[in-house]
Formats: sequence, structure tokens, C-alpha cells
Amino acid sequence: MLRINIDACNGCGLCEQTCAVDAIHVVDGIAEIEQESCTGCGGCVDVCEPAALFMEGQELEEKNNALAEWSGIWIYAECRNGELAPVSLELLGEGRRLADIRETKLSAVLFTDETSNLTAQLISHGADTVYLVENPIFGNFYEDANAAVLTDLARRYKPETILAGATAIGRSFIPRVAASLRTGLTADCTCLGIQENGDLLQSRPAFGGNVMAAVLCSGTRPQMATVHPMVMKPLETDPDRKGEVVKVDVEESLFDTKIRVNNFVPLESEGVALNEADIVVAGGRGLENEEGFKLVEELAEVLGGAVAASRAAVDSGWISATRMVGQTGQTVRPRIYIACGISGAIQHTVGMQSAETIIAINRDPDAPVFDIATYGVVGDAFEVLPRLIEKLKQMKA
Repeated sequence: MLRINIDACNGCGLCEQTCAVDAIHVVDGIAEIEQESCTGCGGCVDVCEPAALFMEGQELEEKNNALAEWSGIWIYAECRNGELAPVSLELLGEGRRLADIRETKLSAVLFTDETSNLTAQLISHGADTVYLVENPIFGNFYEDANAAVLTDLARRYKPETILAGATAIGRSFIPRVAASLRTGLTADCTCLGIQENGDLLQSRPAFGGNVMAAVLCSGTRPQMATVHPMVMKPLETDPDRKGEVVKVDVEESLFDTKIRVNNFVPLESEGVALNEADIVVAGGRGLENEEGFKLVEELAEVLGGAVAASRAAVDSGWISATRMVGQTGQTVRPRIYIACGISGAIQHTVGMQSAETIIAINRDPDAPVFDIATYGVVGDAFEVLPRLIEKLKQMKA
């Protein structure tokens, strides 16, 4: 039970701001606790600078013992058309790093509709254990069935941390798992760390991309996060690596779904795919209009690269949303990324900062994009791009 030392309380209000269930209120300069609402998570205790708040010994010990039952790091191995999604291998690389820090096991959870050889691939990329669930329903994606099965496995095996890709699939069903397990979920993470007590430090852009937020889920387990694709680096394949494959039997009722798939319509991609391009040329608000954006398309064509855009360009209707790079778009890791008329807000840079070489063209010498650029050109894109395009054409002639 949460208690307060009234003599020590200074009425700062940090506990009230931190409480997720609105169980603490500062009245006349003293914090008051609504015990019937308090969940005993201990978050307010962690932020109380004068140490006025504390958990009574037995409850705190019980909480710590309950958390200690959960161990190991899991990644959800997303599978599409019989192949692992690249983000699954990226998560294995990051999961291996975190598991080694915690001196615990790294496991992958794989749902498939047929006997799969993907388990060997997961082990060779860092997994110690693969929990394999086979059922014909996994030939398609049903978010309710996926959520029910992953929730069941988490309750049975009690992993300390579950990671998944911030893809269309991960974003659609992982929140259902977190809600069923009554735990926290941080979406669209770009950086992960781990503390000595096992708390996962989850970093992601917040407030429209203007700040980076560090999130902890210290009161419940498992801790859950979805991670942007192409932010983490996969490990090199080790074909000699050994691991365990655990075939899990699941109650048939968990495969029940209210979803019916009538047809699949493949997404038509225009030009070079962003996630496959060695060179990406992106345009932003500084190009002013659709005509200005055509300079980006022309440069990309000359270089044999892919066209991308910031959110401002997409919102202006100059290009399809499928070409947006950033927190709410795609993440890319090309050899060369050319940012034309893009200021460099966090919302955009989280999607391209892993590029090997970043070239920024912007008329504002103080634009944030120059802080991460390998090379910067301070100038008007309407002057720089035509000259660059012409020079490249001459070189190719």
C-alpha cells in the first residue's frame, strides 16, 4: 500500500503529474492518496524528491517478487509470404544486445501456416529459443487471432520484454496484446536501453517530433515496445549457431476470428522502392509547390534513386503518402540521402538519420538538418538542383 510522510511532503506536485490513474492530488500543499484508485505501481515513489512517498514493506516485496517471475527478451518474428520481414532480423540484433546486458535468453516467437525453415534463420541471427506456433490460419493475417495467441504465450512463459516491428502488422495487433496483459506499450521507438533492474528504457519522438521522450514501464511486466524498421542493425548470420525450437500447442479457440479476408490487392509501387534504394532524394516544404517538387523527381531519375518526401510535402499533395519518410512514414537506410528543402525536424530525421551519407540542401544556414548532414549546401534548391542535375547529365553523357 502507498503511504505518505506528511512532514516530508513539500507539495511539489510531481507525484500528481506522474500518477497514471489519478490517485494522488495535492490539496493545501500536501499530497493526498485515493487508496481505492491506487494500483501500487510505485511510479510516484520513484519521482518523489523528498522521499515523502513510500510503499509499505510487504506490498513492495510482493510487487518485486511478482516482477521477478518474468524473465527473458522476446521478439515477434513477423513473417510475410513465407519470408521473415527485415525488421524481425533487426530486432534480433537489438534484442541480442539487450539480452547480453541482462544475462538472459533471447527468444523469437514465430507464427506460421506450414512447417517452416525460418526457425534456423532466426537462430542464426541471434535467437536462443524459437517458440513456434503452426496453424493454417496464419496463412493470412488476423489481428484478433494473432493477439490471442501471443497473449496466451506471454502468460505461459512470462517474458520480461516483448519487442515487435512498428509495421502495419505490429501496429495493428500488438496494442491488443498489451491491453490484454494490462501492461504498458511504447510505440514507434527509435532507441532502446536497459537498466540494471531490467527496466527497458524506450526512446521515441513526441509532441509532433519536437522532443525525444524516454519511457519506462517499471510497474508491470512484460514491458512492450514497437520499433521503427531500419533503425536497428541485424547481426551477421552465424550458420553454426545452436538454439532450441519449442513447438507450442495452443487451444483451438484462440484461433477463432471475426475477420474475413475476401481478397488481397497488392500495393502498386511507383518507381524504385524506398526500402531497397541505395540513393534516396527527398523533398520538403522548401520546394514550395508541386512544380518545385519535380526537381527532386528529376534528380532521383538521373541518379537511379528513389523519391521520398517529408510530411509537409505529402500533406501539400505533391506526392503519395507511400513516399513519406519519418516517424509516421517509412524508415530508410540508403548509402546516400539527399534532403532538398527539408528543415530537419525530429519527426523526419528519425526516418533517415541512419543513412551512410546525408547531403542537405537548404537556404537556411541554421536549419537543424545541417546538424546531422555529412555534407551541407546552403543555397536555394531552385538554383542548386538544376545545376546539379545538368552536371550529372553531362557526366553520364
